Amino acid sequence: MITLSELKDTDRPKKKVQRIGRGLGSGRGKTSGRGSKGDKARCGYKRHFGREGGQLPLYRKMPCKGFVNGKFRSTTHAINLQLIDQIYQDGEVVNHETLREKGYAPRLLPGGLKILSHGVITKAISIEARSFSAAAIEKLEKSKTPFKVITE
Repeated sequence: MITLSELKDTDRPKKKVQRIGRGLGSGRGKTSGRGSKGDKARCGYKRHFGREGGQLPLYRKMPCKGFVNGKFRSTTHAINLQLIDQIYQDGEVVNHETLREKGYAPRLLPGGLKILSHGVITKAISIEARSFSAAAIEKLEKSKTPFKVITE
């Protein structure tokens, strides 16, 4: 019977490990392949992006211009009619609270819920959302599904 200690790797030959910093005769002695002097030759060197070695970096030369609305952006949670039709039964109300209970919406929705038009509604349900796509409104009116735009 073979034990784990008797197993041998016969497929690949052993690769010789290059030991660095072990004398001039090793081929990787003295500077150990780091060249000579400078930050990159030092121990613990880490590249700092944007650093230009004493020169004023480019990102500091560029003017500070423009406006980013990321601080004020509120993301909406979009859901298609097809998914609504799959997860809701007759007589239910589609809104943020019921979507959260079913596990289809995040806890916080700063931008509210938006209904998109992909799919068809075949059940008798009512929808409450902050916004609807134009095609979704068209489909809901066509299928006579009651919907209400809420402003929170």
